[in-house]
Amino acid sequence: MIKKNLAEIFLILFTLIVFIIVFNLPEPIEEIFEEEIIPDPVLKFGLPIDSFYISEGTIKRNQNLSEILTEYDVDMVTIDRLARSSRDTFDVRKIRTGQKYFLFQTADSLKKPEYFVYENSKTNYVVFELNDSLKTYNGFKEVEVQQKRTSGIIEYSLYQSIEDGGENPVLSDEMSKIYAWTIDFFGIQKGDRYRILYDEQFVDGEPIGIGEIHAAQFQHMGKDFYSFRYIQVEDPDYFDEEGKNLRKAFLKAPLNYSYRISGRFSYSRMHPILRYWRPHLGVDYAAPRGTPVVSIGDGTVISKAYQNGGGGNYLRIRHNSVYTTTYMHLSGYAKGIATGVHVNQGDVIGYVGATGLASGPHLDFRVTKNGQAVDPLKVEAPPGDSIRNEKLDEYFILKDSLLLDLMQIEWEEF
Repeated sequence: MIKKNLAEIFLILFTLIVFIIVFNLPEPIEEIFEEEIIPDPVLKFGLPIDSFYISEGTIKRNQNLSEILTEYDVDMVTIDRLARSSRDTFDVRKIRTGQKYFLFQTADSLKKPEYFVYENSKTNYVVFELNDSLKTYNGFKEVEVQQKRTSGIIEYSLYQSIEDGGENPVLSDEMSKIYAWTIDFFGIQKGDRYRILYDEQFVDGEPIGIGEIHAAQFQHMGKDFYSFRYIQVEDPDYFDEEGKNLRKAFLKAPLNYSYRISGRFSYSRMHPILRYWRPHLGVDYAAPRGTPVVSIGDGTVISKAYQNGGGGNYLRIRHNSVYTTTYMHLSGYAKGIATGVHVNQGDVIGYVGATGLASGPHLDFRVTKNGQAVDPLKVEAPPGDSIRNEKLDEYFILKDSLLLDLMQIEWEEF
């Protein structure tokens, strides 16, 4: 009996000891492995730069692909095959002076050429594979768009004001296009001022050009001219604060605004060569020889000829049953211009010259209305399509938002 009790006690103690040991064992230590973070490779033209030795250069005058590649020990057979195989992608004969190129070589002591990259523009490039495949393909750089704001006051010209403000001078050209139908930029005044809300484009952190102009205010001789970009159907256009189209039937001038008026419409003017008084039924624009001349509106060329003892090389364009324009003293005509050819507003039709009776290079520009000469600077033309009624609410919401942004741009007070 005593032995039985001792056995039971021993069993109980043994079980208790095992229980204590099991539940007091240290928890197993999990070995923690930190995941290694591998950084993304740095790419240039889609190629990892740390895998190559990269040489950079600029196309020199009269330099061609074979001259460049032979400097890096690419044989002529390979160059010839590459030029032939790349024709559908890029014609190597069109490599231009001043453009950059890059050669990717193996990162070892051999420096074997693997890729040749030609920058066709600030945004486009062509990659030539120099291995056995000899593939060629086009690439495109990512364009970053930043919205910018600027304002200024005219001292001498819009171009100079924008340049003095540290902005891209191309912005002045874009502004002149927007307001080409409403403001005569040959007549802007000192003290005129502007505010502009626009996009600027960047590639690799460097500015490459102007994007869209979303809204602008140009105050000319105390009067405000607003423009708001809006897409009514498919193509964008510019409208004023009431929804009227800024685009009219005619441009204000047939030349870029940066040139000056040297002679005005008059029924009696001393001719600079003949030296007697006679009518001058047009406007003279002084500009360097070769300056492009554009048609102020859509129309058909009805005359292309030479006028002895007068206008020299000239063009006459009929725009409709009411208006006809004439462009005189041209040094030459644009390609494809001939009697009967249709031209669009803004098309280059010829170039400034001094043919005929001219004391120097200039354009004599004339307008007739119903067969009668009228002052080109006073021609009023009907506007393009205004905002449709069903689109007005949408347009006014956009316009109010853009106008609020414009008003937040500070400008100089008089």
